[in-house]
Formats: sequence, C-alpha cells, structure tokens
Amino acid sequence: MNYPGDQDNHPGSPQLSEPLHPAGSATTASSAATAATLDDRYGRTPDRRRRGRLFGVLAAIAVVLVFVAWVVWAGLDQTSHGLDNTEVGYTVVSDHRTVVHSQVSVDPGTEAKCAVQVLDKSYSIVGWKVVTLPESDQRTRTISTDVNTTTRGVTGLIHDCWVP
Repeated sequence: MNYPGDQDNHPGSPQLSEPLHPAGSATTASSAATAATLDDRYGRTPDRRRRGRLFGVLAAIAVVLVFVAWVVWAGLDQTSHGLDNTEVGYTVVSDHRTVVHSQVSVDPGTEAKCAVQVLDKSYSIVGWKVVTLPESDQRTRTISTDVNTTTRGVTGLIHDCWVP
C-alpha cells in the first residue's frame, strides 16, 4: 500500500530532507547577481537613493523658508499701532436702521478704519459700514455708527479695525 509521502510523484523534485539551495559560493554570487538585476530593473540604484535624499533635504529647506517668511510677514513686519476695539452696545432704531456704540483705542496721531456690522436673528449680516476715524490726540474714542439694514437687526458690533 502506498501512502502519500512514501514516494515522490514528481521526478527530479528534491526530497524533503535535501536543502533547496546547496551551500556554496555559486549560490551567494547568483543571489547577489539576481538582487543587482532586480535593483536595476526597479530603479533601486545608489544614484537614485542619493537623489531621493537630496530631494528630501531640499523639500525640508523649502518648508523652513516658507515658515520663516510667514513669521516675518505675519508677526514681525506688521505693527498693530495699539489698535483695540470694544463693543459698548447697540440701539435698534427701526427695521432698517441700527446704531452701534463702541470704543476704539489706537495710538495718538494714527488714523484707523473700522468695519461695523449688524446681524439679524439667524446671524446673517443685514448691514455693513466702514467708518474712518481721523487722527486724534486721544488714545481711546467712543463712536456711534448709524448703519442702514435690509431687515431688522438684533445685534451690532465691530467686525474688524485696521490702520490704512
């Protein structure tokens, strides 16, 4: 009776006890040649590795330069002129008019502009006005801005102030 494994049905195949690759220098040289051929085929060459490293270094330098330029532009290059604003309140005069009361602080002798907005109950902008504050000897000034609206406003505030 023949059991599987007792005899080999494939002539010329190695027995289970035989090593697949006999030890020796021919096998090592053959595998090195095969690896070199595969590296060449798929572009894994020393030149390509150097180019990859160079590209990585250049990309890192570019990211650092962009970050430094942004820091200079956003922080160091711009001055705030001590500009600050505070909403004091608002008065809804009618369905189409709201008065916004606020305080604006800016360095004396500096002109400023502020964008005043009025919002409705769904927080949509229903009125907008840009106000120019002329140069003054006072640092803090109280302003009241009359804003025309498309529908009834429920709040008024300064959206932003800047030095032109």
